[in-house]
Amino acid sequence: MALERIRKNDTVVVIAGRERGKTGKVLRVLHDRDRVLVEHVNLIKRHQKPRGVQSPGGIIEREASIHVSNVQPLCTKCNKPARVTTRRSGGTAVRVCRRCGQQLENA
Repeated sequence: MALERIRKNDTVVVIAGRERGKTGKVLRVLHDRDRVLVEHVNLIKRHQKPRGVQSPGGIIEREASIHVSNVQPLCTKCNKPARVTTRRSGGTAVRVCRRCGQQLENA
């Protein structure tokens, strides 16, 4: 689908759903399910069973995945969500913001 426009460590903005407007860093891209894990977005509470001394258990808050169509990369120049296109630069494809033409770097 559109997973090539979002990569790990990109800063993204949530554009749809109850978390709309929040920004965060992409922790993981789940290619097989078209979903991404974004830091501090779509938090859920998991009840964890104790598993010995190292993990005592309790209620743990962690990120749940969000569909890739609900996030857009944040352009560093415009400071706005960017629609992404690819351009060839020296034999490699680079991601470019459609609004300002700035190359999106993988931080």
